Amino acid sequence: MTLFTILQEQLGLMTWPLIICSVLTLMIISERLLKLISSGSLSKKEIIKILEHHDPKQTEKLQSLSIRLKTEKNLAKRGMSMLFAHQHFSQQLREDTASIWVQDKRQELRSGLKMLALIGMISPLLGLLGTVLGLIEMFKAIALTTGSVTPNDLADGLGIAMRTTAAGLLVALPAICGAQLLGLWADKVTYRLEFTLNFCNLWLQGVDFPDQKRAPKVKATNQEVQS
Repeated sequence: MTLFTILQEQLGLMTWPLIICSVLTLMIISERLLKLISSGSLSKKEIIKILEHHDPKQTEKLQSLSIRLKTEKNLAKRGMSMLFAHQHFSQQLREDTASIWVQDKRQELRSGLKMLALIGMISPLLGLLGTVLGLIEMFKAIALTTGSVTPNDLADGLGIAMRTTAAGLLVALPAICGAQLLGLWADKVTYRLEFTLNFCNLWLQGVDFPDQKRAPKVKATNQEVQS
């Protein structure tokens, strides 16, 4: 006897809908976890470490840094790359560009979470529907019975009917929890992206932070001094 046959005996007509919901839940949660883990984030110390050997006026070095960061998987580093690539723009224009970029990444990070929440809402209803259909079938079978109905017959029929509700709840619980927790994680990553881009944008404007080390200035040569 195959696993599907066993499930069909236990869940009845709701077997396929509940299996589809459970598979979709597993796929979405796994894909979102990989996406969020790979996106990463940067702390303030890590941002300063990247910037401490550079100067906002050294446009060529910033362009090289932008090209290097562009190949990183970390979203924050790619955001820094995008910002440094537009270093010649005005501050307001860079802020608008960064805002659009962050909004696009927020949608990417939260992609699929609405579907996950929808599955969490539908699964219990599917389980309840299976229970109602099971009870209808049970009472129909009892009506056709000519002999006496034993408590065992009722218990067996009710058990089969109630399993669909339990299965629906088992699918809904990870779907709802996954949608909420992954949404919070995605919001945290987005907040860190906004912080990183705002920090770098102010750094490009020459704003000094207390724990930030500036790149050493190049000393002028004797020939430049004489000229």
